[in-house]
Amino acid sequence: MPDKVRIAIDAMGGDHGASVLLPGAEISLIRHPDIEYLLFGNREVVEPLLDRLPRLKAKSKFVHTEVSIRMDDKPSQALRHGRWKSSMWLAIDAVKKGEADVAVSAGNTGALMAIAKFALKTLPGIDRPAIATLFPTRRGDSVMLDLGANLECDAENLVQFALMGDVFARTVLGLVQPTVGLLNVGSEDLKGNDAVRGAAARLRGGMTPIKFHGFVEGDDIAAGTVDVIVTDGFTGNVALKAIEGVAKLFSESLRASFHHSLPARFGYVFARGALKKFAARLDPRRHNGAMFLGLAGIAVKSHGSTDAFGFANAIGVAADLKLNGFLQKIGDELSRLNRAPSPEQSAAL
Repeated sequence: MPDKVRIAIDAMGGDHGASVLLPGAEISLIRHPDIEYLLFGNREVVEPLLDRLPRLKAKSKFVHTEVSIRMDDKPSQALRHGRWKSSMWLAIDAVKKGEADVAVSAGNTGALMAIAKFALKTLPGIDRPAIATLFPTRRGDSVMLDLGANLECDAENLVQFALMGDVFARTVLGLVQPTVGLLNVGSEDLKGNDAVRGAAARLRGGMTPIKFHGFVEGDDIAAGTVDVIVTDGFTGNVALKAIEGVAKLFSESLRASFHHSLPARFGYVFARGALKKFAARLDPRRHNGAMFLGLAGIAVKSHGSTDAFGFANAIGVAADLKLNGFLQKIGDELSRLNRAPSPEQSAAL
């Protein structure tokens, strides 16, 4: 496999913009020294930062644009106004034109999804792309989608998400037959809205060779009950932010407890190594970088409020996806699964 990866970066995206994203891009060069960057942003902001990051500057080509998409812009606004000139659009368009292998942005999620879908199109058999990422669980890592791209979904959308999540787990986690569950308010068959129950009925009916576990609840996410958790973007995004918030609360409370008294401080000295491993395991920055599944091109979404370390991890996700031939694998797997006969059809043969 080629070691060189060309990455297009929306340098104006996110809550902190280029002041965080560019240092993150330089950090990622430690792990992937053969990365080449295409940076899109405002010259007045980007060039002074590049002058202070000579290693990044040597590996980058900079393209000036005065247009950027704000975090509160509506997706329709992003498409209508200045879409051809914004830093986000130019990064995605570089992938479409073959000038870059992947695009990474920490910007407006809805706008990024709209632009990526418009420019890159979807894979055959997929109506809507979905945002997927990995979660640390008691059993290892699980895949969860959608995390905010599609706030309202019907049964067909959820079935397609299950299909894409199954392929993602096979290709990224290396699982032979991942288990798939639908996130619901209970495990009983009658629980949930029409979309969830309809998707469950289709998945139980054997329309795909997916190993469908059934419904899972919120506490099953961290437990690792299934390898792939499928939900709509509204629920998935709320779950994601809630998990990140609880992890932060736990870490801060634990730190405060060890500073509460002198005996506690002594206890911290002996437990410090284990606590560092624990903190690293739950650090959301290490899991930063979600992929838009279902697109005919690779686009990675970084958390908007991330720091340089977290953005470097998002770039690492993008580089790994390219180096591992993920787009080809997911296309092949989707084609194979869509052609696969159902259990009833197999039994009739």
